[in-house]
Amino acid sequence: MLTLTGGTVVLTATWPDGSAPYRPLAGIGHGRGMSQVGAFDQALAGAAAEDILAHYYPGAVLGTIAPTTVGVRLTADDNETLDVFSDAGLTVADRRVVPGQAAHLTPMPDGGAAVVITAGCDGDVIWQGATADPWAYPVVPGTDRPAAEHLKVCGGGTYRGALGVALENGEARTVNQVDVDDYLMGVVPAEMQANWADQGGAEALRAQAIAARSYALAEQRYPYAQTCDITDCQVYPGTEKEDPRAAEAVRATSGRVLLRDGRILRTEYSAAPGGGQPIDIGTLEVGPSPDELAPAPAPPPRDDYGQQAVRGNSVIDVEYAETGGAAGPLGAARGPESLLPGRIGTYRMFDNGVIIATPVLGARVVDFATLLQVAPEVQEGGHFPRSGGTAPPNTAPPNTASTPTPRPTVLPDQAVQLPQHAGPVPDVDAEPPPPSAEADGVPAAASEYPEPPVGIPAPAGPAGG
Repeated sequence: MLTLTGGTVVLTATWPDGSAPYRPLAGIGHGRGMSQVGAFDQALAGAAAEDILAHYYPGAVLGTIAPTTVGVRLTADDNETLDVFSDAGLTVADRRVVPGQAAHLTPMPDGGAAVVITAGCDGDVIWQGATADPWAYPVVPGTDRPAAEHLKVCGGGTYRGALGVALENGEARTVNQVDVDDYLMGVVPAEMQANWADQGGAEALRAQAIAARSYALAEQRYPYAQTCDITDCQVYPGTEKEDPRAAEAVRATSGRVLLRDGRILRTEYSAAPGGGQPIDIGTLEVGPSPDELAPAPAPPPRDDYGQQAVRGNSVIDVEYAETGGAAGPLGAARGPESLLPGRIGTYRMFDNGVIIATPVLGARVVDFATLLQVAPEVQEGGHFPRSGGTAPPNTAPPNTASTPTPRPTVLPDQAVQLPQHAGPVPDVDAEPPPPSAEADGVPAAASEYPEPPVGIPAPAGPAGG
């Protein structure tokens, strides 16, 4: 039966007794390779996944791969910072980001990233620095980890594996580096209906898992990622559509791919409601051989994680103490440390000046006029000290609450020119405050993921890299 819904042709089929539709499919796709509808029909007729694949890709050979990962460009996050948190915490720049905190990564031209860590997704700044490793990792790396350990994009999706940033022609890209089977947990139910398994179509789901695994590993679209998350590649919504029936198909076929001449076949497929036809596999592209795939990295021991908790003194705190603190020329603090536009760094205002910090320049004491050059919206919000310095008259006192910062649509210039401030930055021996248990929509810690020991010292400057 064909119906028209919002301008889209939708094919549905019903059981002979007229019960509810079980096969809704939008459009027909390009018609190359496996027909998903045809795979379902063959599964109903008793065909195994191997038989279905042999029908649509005649001459292809089933091969086996070792555990490996795939890099996926998350297109919805193009040209934005990566703003990430996890219910169980995560690690970034060799530091533990505890539950209730979020990390913000901006790619840098040298391949590293600027990192800002906040209470919640838009709360007060806790730490900022730079790292040569532009990735946020789950607190316990590995495959098929529980949902509490998945990484969540602030205002976006949830993902297994690691999330990182890269530059492409000067524009920011967000990448999910994930075990290929964890990736398929999201792809298979997005590309084929998981409930087909309840209606005799479990073998179709298994054929889909093998085809999707082969397609992803044969791809090499970008220097920083193999594939993407939209229909130009394969639909991958992270964990949003995960389903135990699709997960069973992935696990049952783990490590299996289709090969042509020893290389992984880019197994195109589509809905093709007419059942589709076998394809000449010589017209399909191939990728690497199984031996050429990068092995999945072995997760380090748990003790390697959380050895530096992100808490305590920021680089601005250190600079402020070096100038003499409240008794020095800057006077008392007037509000919390806040993010600069585009999250390129942080600033904090005092009675008689401002300290600005960026990963490129470190911490610098500047006047209010310099702050306005870098962050003109500060004046618009009236966030000036009540006394001293060059604050305009009749302006409101600073807002001590956290002001959410919108995600930028373009990358800022990292090399903000600020006055130099001479002198070494000493360590500051101060008792670190506890992290926020719950802030700005980020859940508090789960009991099975305790915080690191309080006595761990906080870093006194930007992360290594």
